[in-house]
Amino acid sequence: MASDLNSLVFLLGTNIETVTLVLLVVFALLIGGAAGVFGYRFLARKNVGSVKQECEKLRQEAQAESKEFLREAKIEAKEETQRLRAEVDREIKEKRSEVARNEQRVNQRDEQLNKREGSLDRKSEILDEKKVELDAREKKIEDLEIEVKNAHEKMVQEIEQIAKLSQEEAKQILMDEMIDDARKEAVSQIKEIEQQTKDEANKTARKIVGLAIQKCAAEHASESTISTVTLPSEDMKGRLIGRVGRNIRSIENATGCDLIIDDTPDAVTVSSFDPMRREIARITIERLVADGRIHPGKIEETVEKVKKEIENQVKEAGENAAFDANVYGLHPELVKILGRLKFRTSYGQNVLEHSLEVSYLAGVMAAELGADVKVAKRAGLLHDIGKAVDHELEGTHIQIGVDLARKFKESRAVVHAIEAHHGDVEAQTVEAVLVQAADAISSARPGARRESLENYVKRLEKLEEVANSFEGVDQSYAIQAGREIRVIVKPEKVDDSATIFIAKDIAKKIENELEYPGQIKVSVIREVRQTEYAK
Repeated sequence: MASDLNSLVFLLGTNIETVTLVLLVVFALLIGGAAGVFGYRFLARKNVGSVKQECEKLRQEAQAESKEFLREAKIEAKEETQRLRAEVDREIKEKRSEVARNEQRVNQRDEQLNKREGSLDRKSEILDEKKVELDAREKKIEDLEIEVKNAHEKMVQEIEQIAKLSQEEAKQILMDEMIDDARKEAVSQIKEIEQQTKDEANKTARKIVGLAIQKCAAEHASESTISTVTLPSEDMKGRLIGRVGRNIRSIENATGCDLIIDDTPDAVTVSSFDPMRREIARITIERLVADGRIHPGKIEETVEKVKKEIENQVKEAGENAAFDANVYGLHPELVKILGRLKFRTSYGQNVLEHSLEVSYLAGVMAAELGADVKVAKRAGLLHDIGKAVDHELEGTHIQIGVDLARKFKESRAVVHAIEAHHGDVEAQTVEAVLVQAADAISSARPGARRESLENYVKRLEKLEEVANSFEGVDQSYAIQAGREIRVIVKPEKVDDSATIFIAKDIAKKIENELEYPGQIKVSVIREVRQTEYAK
């Protein structure tokens, strides 16, 4: 208990000392602050006095400067006022002079108008006088017209009495004569214009076709439906026939061709309508003869090898043809079918060579005319593609070719040219017309095609029959191997102006009814002969 009291006394004594110290510090701070305030006020009063003196000095200087500025401003305002007053005086003088000039011009115009009014009054009087004069003349003219009309009617009546024809009848006769004269003149002009047009067109066409033919000199090989294989000896014929004919039957069955072994020395004939089969049979026989081992097994083996080789040749031929014609992007199957034309002939003309020639010709003519060369060459190369498989599919080679072109995604222009190259449909594009022309040119080359004598004679007879079917035709003659027909008309039934229409009608009927390569010239001849005998 005593220890606790001692501790409490100690704590109280310590706190009293601390409080005393704090109070002393606070008192010292208060005294310092009061001294600072009194010092600041003393200094402030001293500074305020100096500031007032400075402000008074600045005020006096500002007053002096403002007075000087006002004096200068008054001087400048006075000078500006004088300048503006001078400009206003000058503008007033100019306006007054301009007003004076305008008044002078107005006065002059008034004088001119007064003069014109006087002249107009005079002119008005003159016009009134002329009007009276014109009225009198018009009255006189009307009277004269009545007299002329009466005289014309009287004259017409007298002419009708003399001619014994009415006015309408005379008009009709005159109109008939004028129509006849106009018709003859029109026919003459039409003939002249048509001849000039034909001359220009023929000149241009000959130039283009001649250029195309010069740039393309294709060879033509005449082939038939048979092939001949040369044998080293007559004994080989027996070996080809085999025991009881088994070898020859094997060859015929494997190739699809007929093997003709006759008395022809050292030769065997292979016959087939399909040139590819015939080529396979020919090569097979040559290899069998060279090998010497001829029996059914060897025959079948050789035929299979030759077929593969021929297929490669076909593909290569198609690729070479497309390359030579500069035609790219063909479907591979279409290239193979094109190559098969190498073994196809038409009228003795190799179809692949013919297609290449048509492509060249169509391309050259298209380039000369500014048409699409690529379409023309492509359509020319593919125009007879249907002939490669026409013995396998039903339909004409044109329809087959169109189907093949559509199947392998050829363009519409190419398909149309293939469809129109024989005129089965009307050509709608320049390229289709060029393919037609190129096909006709290629087919018409000397030696390009071959037809039998019987068909040739029938074609000429039909040509003459078409010409003789027209009224007024006396005789007709087919000449130049059917390239021209000369028609002689009866002069008493056909006049000169009608010959042009007969020629056109005959040509049109030939186009519609006959099939022919190239073109046929129709010449209509009318002549009058008078015969007298001197006795």
